[in-house]
Amino acid sequence: MRVQRSALTRGLTLAAGLILVLTACNSSGGGDGPGKNDSAGLASCGTRGKANTCNSGATKPGGTFTYTLEKNIQQWNVQDANGNTFENGEALGVVLPQVFVPQPDFSVALNTDLVTSATQTSTSPQTLVYKINPKASWNDGTPVTADDFIYYWRTNNGRDCPPPPESDASQTKGCLPQSTAGYDRIKSVTGSDDGRTVTVVMAKSFSDWKQLFGAGYPLYPAHVAEKLSGAKAGDAAHMTAAQMTQGWQYFQKTPPSEYATAGPYRMQDWTDNDHATFVPDPKWWGKTKPSLDRLIFKVITDATQEPTALRNNEVQAIYPQPEVDLVNQIKAIPNVTYTIGNGLIWEHFDLNLHNPVIGKYKALRQAMFTAISIEDIVSKTVGQFDPETKQLGSHNYVPGQAGYQDLVTGTGQGSGDLGKAKKYLVDAKFTGVGTALKTPDGKAVGPFNCRYTTGNQIRQSECQILQSNLASLGIKVTIKPIGAADLGTVLVGHQYDIIVFAWVGSPFPSANAQQNWVTGGGGNYGGYSDKTVDRLITQAVGETDQAKAASLLNQADRIVVDDAYVLPLYQKPTFLAVQTRFVNMRDNATNVGPPYNTAEWGLKK
Repeated sequence: MRVQRSALTRGLTLAAGLILVLTACNSSGGGDGPGKNDSAGLASCGTRGKANTCNSGATKPGGTFTYTLEKNIQQWNVQDANGNTFENGEALGVVLPQVFVPQPDFSVALNTDLVTSATQTSTSPQTLVYKINPKASWNDGTPVTADDFIYYWRTNNGRDCPPPPESDASQTKGCLPQSTAGYDRIKSVTGSDDGRTVTVVMAKSFSDWKQLFGAGYPLYPAHVAEKLSGAKAGDAAHMTAAQMTQGWQYFQKTPPSEYATAGPYRMQDWTDNDHATFVPDPKWWGKTKPSLDRLIFKVITDATQEPTALRNNEVQAIYPQPEVDLVNQIKAIPNVTYTIGNGLIWEHFDLNLHNPVIGKYKALRQAMFTAISIEDIVSKTVGQFDPETKQLGSHNYVPGQAGYQDLVTGTGQGSGDLGKAKKYLVDAKFTGVGTALKTPDGKAVGPFNCRYTTGNQIRQSECQILQSNLASLGIKVTIKPIGAADLGTVLVGHQYDIIVFAWVGSPFPSANAQQNWVTGGGGNYGGYSDKTVDRLITQAVGETDQAKAASLLNQADRIVVDDAYVLPLYQKPTFLAVQTRFVNMRDNATNVGPPYNTAEWGLKK
C-alpha cells in the first residue's frame, strides 16, 4: 500500500502521505551516501547491505528525542483514505501494533512482539495462520485477540462497512478504506485458542499476503469500537455497518492518547498543529524497552525552519524533502550526520479525470504530458543536490526493484517535445494550438489549476515549470497551493485539475497497483478506469509467482502510460539528519519511515 507525503510524503500512507522517500542506507538506493560533520553517527549508512543496521549502538537510560513531522495531523485513522498520510502513519506506528513491518532494505520483518508466527498453511484454499503472542495486550489490560483482526478485515473489505455514497460529502456513513487490497479476497477470519490463534481463509489467492494487518497500517482496538457503538464485547464478527462506522469515525477524530493502545510508548498528549508527546508505556510487554524518557514528534510545516530547529537543539532529527540550501545548512551544523538516498518514494503529476475536458480527451492529456520537460524540472530542483536523479519510467516500480521497466520515456511523455505535443492536438482537431487552445467543438481548454502543498519550494517550482510548458500549447495554468494538512481532503474531493505530490510505497507492488489504478481504488483519486487494467492487476494480485505478477503489472502499466493519467517524474531523494549522540535512528524509505523502530532509539551509551 502507499501513503501520500505532503512535504516529501509518506501519508497513501497519502501524504501530501501518502509520499514516500527512500533511505541512503538502502542497498538498492543510489544517493551520495552519508555526510558527516564528525566521525560518528550515520557513517555506516553509506555502506551497501547495511540498511537495517546502520547507526546501531547500545543506549543508555534517559533523554528526550524530538523528531519532526512536516504535516499537521487532522485525521487519526490511517486506514481511511483521508487519513492515509505519511505523518499520520509515523505517529500511529509508535503506539499501534502491526504484523509485518517494512524494513529499510525493502524486506518485511515479522513483529514477534505481536505474533510469534504468521504462516501460510495451505494454498488451496490459501490459508494463513497467525499465532498471537500470549503477552500481547492493549494497555487497558484487554488481550489482543482474533477479534481485532476480524474488526480490521470487516472495516477494510469494502463490503461489511461499505463506503459512503458520493452524495454524503461529510462521509458520515460507512468506511472509506485507503485500499481494500487483500481484504476483499478474504473468505473468513476466525479465532481459536481463546482468540490467540487467527485463521484467515482466502476466497481468492493474494500474492502480497504479508501486507495484511500491518505493513504500515496497524491494528486498532476492536473492543474500543465495540464499546462505544454498543456492540457486544468480543463480537466484531457481528457488528453492523452502522456500528463499524461509529468506530471508524471515532478513530478518525480521536488521537490515540484517548484510547487503549499497544506499543512501546503511549501518547501522553497531542497539541494540534504543534506536537505529540510519547512516554514509555509501563504495560509494554515487548522484548525492547524504550530507553528514552520522552519521544516528541514536533510539527514543522515550513521545511526552511527545520535546519534552524536542529541547530538550536529544538529537534534532534529532521526528515525533510531535500533542497540545495537546506542540505548546505545541515552540512554546517556540528555533531550532525545526514544521508541522501533514493527509495520507494516517487514524485508525480496527476490529472483529474473528473474535469470534463481533461477526462474526455486522451490526446489533450498526452499532449500535456509530452510538453512537460522532466529534465528541466530535475535540473532546477532535486538535480541541484542529487545529480544522479533521472526520469522515472514506471508507475509500479522504482529502479533497483525486480520488475522495473521504463515504459514512459519511449512515449515522449516528460520529454518537453513541443512539436510532438502540438501534433497530438492538431491531429485530434483542437484549434488555437500555441495561442488559446480550444477543443474540437470550440470550447476553451482551461484555465487549469496546478496544486501543491504550501511551503514546499520544490513543488512550487514544478508547478511553475509546468505552467510555462503548457503555456506553449495555449493552455493557461494558475498555481494554487494547498494547506499542508489538507492534501487528503483535496484529493478525495477532486479539488484539483493538476496536482503534484509523492507516493510513499510499501514493498508490495501488486497491492500498490490495486490501490492506485483499479477502478474505485482508494488511491485512484482522479477517477481512472480501464477494464483491461482492472483485469491484469486483479490477476497480478492473485499471482504467487512474482515474475508473472511483474509481467502482468507491466502489461497494465503500458495502458496506464498510454492513457496519460499520471506522469511519474522521478524517484524522490530522501534526506535524514540526526544528532550524533543518538543511535538506532536510520532512514526507512518505505511507507513507515524512520520511526519504524522507535523502541530502539536512544542516547548513545
